Amino acid sequence: MGRRWKEALGVAFVLILAGCFQNLAPEPKVPRITKEELRGWLGNPGVVILDVRTDRSWEDTKEKIRGAVREDPEKDVKAWASKYPKDKILVFY
Repeated sequence: MGRRWKEALGVAFVLILAGCFQNLAPEPKVPRITKEELRGWLGNPGVVILDVRTDRSWEDTKEKIRGAVREDPEKDVKAWASKYPKDKILVFY
């Protein structure tokens, strides 16, 4: 793993939402994983990694997880959430 990858994971706030947006309501207890656990999931077709940093945060960093999908958290979440299958594990950072 390269240094950029380690840095991106080191600053990433990673959340997992299994069953993807069932009610679009915040869960009181959202499962979390470590960067080491996420590293083991890379390339898994059952996992979608979503980079949901604000535009400025995303633009201001060179550290990005390869294969992550960029979604703007300031846009209507319902508009982009429906694109993702409910049978996948979604990882947000």
